[in-house]
Amino acid sequence: MSQDRLLAEIAGVSALAEPVRRALYLYVSGQDGEVTRDQAAKAVETSRSMAGFHLDRLVEEGLLAASFRRLTGRTGPGAGRPAKLYRRSERQLALSLPPRSYELAARILAGAIDASPSPRLRSTLTESARALGEQVGGDAAERAGAAPERGEPLAILNDALVATGFEPERKAGEVRFRNCPFHALTEEHRELVCGMNLALVEGMVAGVGLASAKPRLDPLPGRCCVCIDLPRGSERRVMASSVKPRSRRRPRAAATPRRSR
Repeated sequence: MSQDRLLAEIAGVSALAEPVRRALYLYVSGQDGEVTRDQAAKAVETSRSMAGFHLDRLVEEGLLAASFRRLTGRTGPGAGRPAKLYRRSERQLALSLPPRSYELAARILAGAIDASPSPRLRSTLTESARALGEQVGGDAAERAGAAPERGEPLAILNDALVATGFEPERKAGEVRFRNCPFHALTEEHRELVCGMNLALVEGMVAGVGLASAKPRLDPLPGRCCVCIDLPRGSERRVMASSVKPRSRRRPRAAATPRRSR
């Protein structure tokens, strides 16, 4: 990594040290579409002017992208000023001191597998990814054992997916991923990486004991190539990283019977 790039990465990370700015970045990054200043300010409980200041700073650092659009759909005189909208940018931050280049190593390994004529090598990659996924899922299930409110298999799977960087999002009986943890490799080795992703998620599903969920390949623009078909009735289960543990209510005291006079 060159010195200029290293300084840019440090500046980008430093920009997130401010608590309100970090909260705004996490909120905008977690949305499926663009958000306004008012929406962002309300979400993190700050003023509109303060939110605008920090959002624009994040745009300057390349962590967010901004665009302008009239939300009313009207055009011409009297239509009002376009609103400024924010979304997560394509910039990736990777800071390691001293500098390391794990992405370069991954590109070398992926290139070697793609160039090899041996089907056994690709099969070994799939087996290794599935085994690692099963270990990740099993570890998540073991950690959830001490937290009864996270004991649902779907909630455990969600935690494992979040920790791995997939950014799961449940919609209409399936789970889609807003992020691919290996996005940097997909441009050159898409088929290889998608197969590895599928095997990894299959292992995680098995590791948490959710055999009725079915991972499959279904690439969509702006999404990871893998999705998960959920079992029937799962709509009532927990499957969102933002869900808070249920509060435990104290049992009501039994009513004292009145004495007859």
